[in-house]
Amino acid sequence: MDRSYLISLAIPGFYLLMFVEYLFGVLTGKNNYRLNDSFAAISLGLISRLPPVLNLGFQGAVFAHAASSFNLKLLPTESWFTWGFAFVLYDLTYYWMHRLHHEVKVLWATHVVHHQGEEFNLSTALRQSGTGWLWKWIFFVPMIILGIPPEVFITVGGLNLIYQFWVHTEHIPKLGVLEKVFITPSNHRIHHAQNKEYIDANYGGVFILWDRCFGTFIEERPELKPIYGTVKSFRSWNPLWANVEIFYQMIRDTFYTRSIKDKFKVWFSDTGWRPDDVAVKFPSITNNLDEFKKYDPLLSRDTRIYSLVQLFMMTLIALAVFFTLDSQSYFETVIFGILLVATATISSIILEKVKGSYYLELVRSVCVILLFSANFINTSLFVSQTFLIHALLNILLISIIHPLKQNLSFNK
Repeated sequence: MDRSYLISLAIPGFYLLMFVEYLFGVLTGKNNYRLNDSFAAISLGLISRLPPVLNLGFQGAVFAHAASSFNLKLLPTESWFTWGFAFVLYDLTYYWMHRLHHEVKVLWATHVVHHQGEEFNLSTALRQSGTGWLWKWIFFVPMIILGIPPEVFITVGGLNLIYQFWVHTEHIPKLGVLEKVFITPSNHRIHHAQNKEYIDANYGGVFILWDRCFGTFIEERPELKPIYGTVKSFRSWNPLWANVEIFYQMIRDTFYTRSIKDKFKVWFSDTGWRPDDVAVKFPSITNNLDEFKKYDPLLSRDTRIYSLVQLFMMTLIALAVFFTLDSQSYFETVIFGILLVATATISSIILEKVKGSYYLELVRSVCVILLFSANFINTSLFVSQTFLIHALLNILLISIIHPLKQNLSFNK
């Protein structure tokens, strides 16, 4: 039971709207797309589709068991009331799930990815966590037990997430009376801001009504421009590190703090709390917004060309994986997922200008060729053939724009 197929169907539309927004920004002199930031957002979005595709965790099993054994079946699928009630109830549940993910550190660890971007555009909507499957299901099981039919639950969940895509933009101003009822770009800009005047607000997915009812609504002020990102800058494009950074910090703090009580409290405290002893040993420096500078390493023309090629090929490969699952063995899907994550990770450190990173891509590309040549994966699959073409293309690109002799040092 997962909405990922519905989301995958929407991906081409997402890309089209991002392109339209980019053109609008260029033509009006208000472009806020950066290749490195958008690359990170899109690669994180593609990777976030892998856990449900691979059935990681047990949320699917829990949902299926709840639907078959505990569903009260009070609401018929064919009733419009069922669909409307489910849509509203899902958003109310989403509000509390989302709010708690901002207030409890172990939950924040699986959500922080979405807030690490320092630009706010439609690509930001794709910046999704690859670890959300760990806890989010807990909040939605009661809907199944209450009697929401599984197919209704899946659909309204997918529609809720798709709705949230369009509100990630700076180009749409306030929308009058709609601001009173719905999540709009204006009040969602506040949600992504790190300004102390704006932080921790506007948690709804579709409706702003919940924030107004429960005291978490903050209105965008014309004189105070939102500054986007987390209060402690992430300063990396690495999708793997993005997904585990907070977990790493919590594990480290748990290990080093002397207090037994604090070892537990680290995981369930508010997001800003840390034990005093580890806060001294490993200080965490928050941003000074008066001097705030976005993380933006300069990119050469060659790096830009290379990164654009990777972005195109990664998207093509990911869509091929998602839409041809029936023709793949589970083992092959795992291999494809690992290769896709490796591509995104290596490309991210290339964007960070880590010396030797092109060499890592050569190794990955050679591994793909060997897997294909040894028939370790089904060579008749379109996905396998696309991976092979991508590997050969990368070897050619790197040999032209970045000769191997320049890649033998792994130091920054």
